[in-house]
Amino acid sequence: MKTIDPSEMGSRVFYKYMTASVAPRPVAFASTIDKAGNVNLSPFSFFNYMGIDPPIVAFAPNRRGRDNTHKHTALNIFEVPEVVINLVTYDMVQQISLASAEFERGINEFEKAGFTALPSERVKPPRVKESPVQLECKVIEIKEHGSMVLILAEVILAHFSEDLMDANGQIDQRRTDWIARLGNDWYARANESALFEVARPQIGIGVDAMPECIRNSKILSGNNLGQLGSVVSLPDRVEISAFAKTAEIAKILEQARYGCEYLPDLLHEHARKLLIINKVKEAWLTLLQTV
Repeated sequence: MKTIDPSEMGSRVFYKYMTASVAPRPVAFASTIDKAGNVNLSPFSFFNYMGIDPPIVAFAPNRRGRDNTHKHTALNIFEVPEVVINLVTYDMVQQISLASAEFERGINEFEKAGFTALPSERVKPPRVKESPVQLECKVIEIKEHGSMVLILAEVILAHFSEDLMDANGQIDQRRTDWIARLGNDWYARANESALFEVARPQIGIGVDAMPECIRNSKILSGNNLGQLGSVVSLPDRVEISAFAKTAEIAKILEQARYGCEYLPDLLHEHARKLLIINKVKEAWLTLLQTV
């Protein structure tokens, strides 16, 4: 384990460790406008959804590392405290990279990066037509600390593409194709092939309540134990005995009886495979055959 004290390392060096670790981070494609009406469009990966009632987003156009000056987005927001946060898909990633370049202030990145500006309904900065989610926001607070310029903004109107919606009018995550930022030049893509579900937690028995032979298994991972610990109660002896008569368990018992395999290892490996397909109860019934 490499231990680092940020105060003993240059901030930009430590920044590389942090951005490669606190990842992936969603990208805010922020549209702002100055008091003269000049539009700026820039992406920021120091961004997230922070509050529910009212809906609050936060992002940080930190000062530039080379000279500690404010970025154009921050300067615009100081003048006109409004912003449109446009969410970014994989189809936009090369364009948003281009828009992140250090163009002179007053240059319109909509035009430079080839995006289409849509008039907003309640704020002055325009929206990005190509973005499937556009959030019109009023800035409610700006907090500066060191090089950080943290902007809190309330979402006052939101636009969602119907292409994202399921039959119930909710966003289907499988229809999204978000991109997220990692360290250096790396990005992540959150499309259907990269998605997985984890059931909402309930107050289960916990890892500490498991039999020691299961808790200390050399085959089951920490994730496996987390799944097992989420059950409210363990199967009873009647269920365990009945499960012993199933074809799969009978085969494992026979394999251990006449082969060289250690029965608990066989049971733990079978349980691990069941957990991969989220058959938690069956995994417990398997593991408890020798307990």
